[in-house]
Amino acid sequence: QVHIVESGGGLAQAGGSLRLSCAASGIIFSIYHISWYRQAPGNERELVSTISSRGVTNYADSVKGRFTISRDNAKNTVYLQMDTLKPEDTAVYYCNTKSSVIATVNYWGQGTQVTVSS
Repeated sequence: QVHIVESGGGLAQAGGSLRLSCAASGIIFSIYHISWYRQAPGNERELVSTISSRGVTNYADSVKGRFTISRDNAKNTVYLQMDTLKPEDTAVYYCNTKSSVIATVNYWGQGTQVTVSS
């Protein structure tokens, strides 16, 4: 059974930092691309950052230079280091895992709330 669990969300002040974790079980983690999405109230879910199975990273323009995604395949975990947080980063952050072998195979976590106060 597949489990995707996000953690690390919470309340931070503008300019502060948080580190989100996405822990996966029940999958061959190393062959999965991992992405972070976020959804603010009234907004569509948007892609924040992706790290491929080979470690290639990309970021949305809105977080480039402030957020860093990384993965530890030994721990089946992906991290999202969020620095210089802004109130507009407030959202529920979701982890998505997508197989690099069969693209239609993907799983979502339940999300973790990030709130940034001004």
